[in-house]
Amino acid sequence: MKRAPLLVLAGTVAGFVGVLTFHTRPVSAISPGSAQAGGTPASASAAPAPTRTAPANAAAGSSRVRTATGQAVQFGYGVLDVQVTASGSHITAVSVTNLQTAEPTSQQISEQAIPMLRSEVLSAQSANINGISGATFTSQAYAQSLQSALDKLNVK
Repeated sequence: MKRAPLLVLAGTVAGFVGVLTFHTRPVSAISPGSAQAGGTPASASAAPAPTRTAPANAAAGSSRVRTATGQAVQFGYGVLDVQVTASGSHITAVSVTNLQTAEPTSQQISEQAIPMLRSEVLSAQSANINGISGATFTSQAYAQSLQSALDKLNVK
């Protein structure tokens, strides 16, 4: 019976030492396609992509091709922004110009969700899209940046 308190004390001390010596790795920004062959992330560019927008007096119904980049939106696991190309009021292309995530798992989830979100946008022709299960934060940030780009283009 005298050994029980000694074992509990030893286990507590060992656990406390383990917690004190625990180290996390620093958070680094990872952009799509930046991983090198060995899995080590390459340095990510922090500079935002250039934005091309239509003049304010351009009519939403004109058939010329216009492109705009939405605001960079910070979500739970990183930052992203969306670029939209429209011809008149028809959305012809959507891409993510900047994706920086805090960890590899978030990068992987985002890279899987973004093509599905792109498909949703091209089908719906608006920012009113369904989110992707398991990528809720990415979906919300994508829709917010998309709406910002559509507002710049005067596309409803």
